[in-house]
Parts: sequence; structure tokens; C-alpha cells
Amino acid sequence: MGRQKFFDTAIKPERAVLVGIITPDESEEKEKEYLEELEFLVDTAGGVTEKWFTQKLLRADRATFVGTGKLEEIKAYVKSEEIDIVVFDDELSPSQLRNIEKELEVKILDRSNLILDIFARRAQTAQAKTQVELAQLQYLLPRLTRMWTHLERQKGGIGMRGPGESQIETDRRIIQDKIALLKERLTIIDKQNATQRKNRGQLVRTALVGYTNVGKSTIMNMISKSEVFAENKLFATLDTTVRKVVIENLPFLLSDTVGFIRKLPHHLVECFKSTLDEVREADILIHVVDISHPTFEDHIRAVNETLKDLGAIDKPIITVFNKIDAFKPEGREEGQSLSLEEFKSTWMSKHNMPAVFISAIEKDNVEEFRALLYEKVKAIHQQRYPYDKLLYPDIESQDSE
Repeated sequence: MGRQKFFDTAIKPERAVLVGIITPDESEEKEKEYLEELEFLVDTAGGVTEKWFTQKLLRADRATFVGTGKLEEIKAYVKSEEIDIVVFDDELSPSQLRNIEKELEVKILDRSNLILDIFARRAQTAQAKTQVELAQLQYLLPRLTRMWTHLERQKGGIGMRGPGESQIETDRRIIQDKIALLKERLTIIDKQNATQRKNRGQLVRTALVGYTNVGKSTIMNMISKSEVFAENKLFATLDTTVRKVVIENLPFLLSDTVGFIRKLPHHLVECFKSTLDEVREADILIHVVDISHPTFEDHIRAVNETLKDLGAIDKPIITVFNKIDAFKPEGREEGQSLSLEEFKSTWMSKHNMPAVFISAIEKDNVEEFRALLYEKVKAIHQQRYPYDKLLYPDIESQDSE
């Protein structure tokens, strides 16, 4: 009986509905793409999406985001289907969050909060955990309600509360103190990481960048022959991983960084800027693109915008179009893909020079990628070390003559 009871109490995934608005600035097709991505985020967080709700508006309703009529429709579905969570595709203001929670009486999340939750699950190192906690507190501070009253016990009440100070003010001050402490901790970690980067010497540094879930970690494993965690989930990698790689006796450093995404919360980008130092300090960026994704062009733009914000858009970039085995060209029968020569003649190749087309999973065209990477690294290495014996083994014999 005990064994049967154990199986009966297995944790069930939370059932969710997604909510988005269609404005004059965003088409119905664009909102569909955003909600598909939001559904993938819910799946990554361990939930199951049951239904989408969309509403056409000139702008988001200031009180309820979608308007009272649509909110009533959502409420009826949530009640009848016993939905656990409602996820909104845009960031909700504190007042919107309060109004919606009061009306629907279930857990309410927006895109920012959902991404923060995934980051909290994925964080492994002290740096990533600190960055996530800081971002969470910065997100929650303006949304502070009575949910935070338990924090008062952490510092004790005697001597900590000013005359006439309300509980909510006490909690707000506690969170602000915690934010200051986390920022100090990140400063120390950043200094340690900067020291580590200096200790790596003057090896040429390359960094994998790209949208989340495009195969960066798989490529990292393939090139460096290491075992970096890779999974078909959004934000599978949060912590930057750096490996020393050798191609034809030429050593260089390869780093795998956190994936980018559209509508990434600003405070999250700010908190993770230290993690993205590997991108800013790299000599060469390897921009990985999932060519099989129907909106990969938007992904390219989102990554380029983030690189621009980081001040890294002018670095030498190799564009790697990954997952060619899953690419479905228009006008072809099921299962028919493009040949490598056909890929190279497309606009994708001509507008993203230099570009290479591979399948990291199937190991298709990997040697061309390695050769291109070698040539780019070698060019920088020659500038830095013009008399390196690894590249010019006959230098010593010439000098001796």
C-alpha cells in the first residue's frame, strides 16, 4: 500500500495558459512566434501549456493588460479547466499584476518572471546564482506586497525599525540591503574572473554566441572534445565554459556563453554583463544560427542587437548555420534538403560572410568549419606572434645558418 501511495503522489506539471496582445506595431504572425517561444519557455520550466489567449489592442490596457472583457474570458477558462498558472507575454506593471491576480485568483507570471525562474533552476556556479538572485530581487522590488513580510525575521525587529515605519517599508529596506550585498559579492567574483582571464596568457580567444537553443554547447563539445551540458531546452547553459582547443598544433581558447532571446529582461542583461565579458574580450565571435528554425532571421537580428549593446558587433564574426539536416526548404518534397553548394549560393551565405553550413549532431561539413576557424585564428596568431615555432617550425634552423 505504501508503494502505491508513493506513485499516486507524484508531482504533476503545472497547467498553464498564455496571454498576448496584438498591437499595430506587432502583427498577428509575430505574436504567434512570441507565444510559441513563450510555450517553449513554459515547457523548459516544467509546465504544460493548455491554451493561448490573444487580444487586439492599440496598446496594453493600463489596468488589466488585456481589458476586462478578455480577462473575464480567461477567468472562465481558468476556473472550468482548473488551470494553475497564467503567463503573460510582456512584462506586467505592479498595478496590472495586482489587478489580474485579484481577478483570476491563480498564480500570475510574465515573460520576465518566467525567464528568471528558468535561470534560477539552471544556475550552477556561485556567480550565476548570485546574478540570478540579484535580478530576481530587482524585478520584485517595485512589485513588493505583503508576500515579503517574512523577511523581517532575518534581521530581527529590535533596533531595525524606524519610528512609524510600516512593515512594507521594512521589507523594502531589507531587500535593498540584500541587493547591495549581492552587488558587492559580484564585484569580488568579477575581479577573480578578470584575474583568471589574465592568467590564460595571450592565446587567441574565440566565443560562441547565438540565440538560445541553437546548438552552441553541442558545437563546443564537438570542437573541444569536452562534455559541456547540452539539452533541447531554452537556456540549458548559463555559466560560461572555457576550453583550450588545438587545431593543427595551433592552440586557442573557445568559450560557450549564455544564449540570447527576444524580450530578454533588461535587468537580467545588466546582471549577466560580467558573464558576457567573454564575448566583449574575444578576438573572434562564432555566431551560431539554427537554420531549421522558421524565424532564424529574427534570431540573427536579436543577437546582433545584443552584440551591439555589448559593444562587440565590430569584432570578426564567423556565422555558423547549424542544423542543416533539419532545414526544410520551400517547394521541396518531404525529406529533401539543400546540398552544400546550394546552401553556399543562398543569400544566407552572401550576407553573412564568412559563413559555413553544418550539422553538429550529424557531424556534416564539420571539417570545413574547423578549417575556416583555424584560418581565422591563425591570422590573429601570426599578428601576435610572427615568429611562433608552432606555425614556422623551420625558423630556428634558418637562424642557426
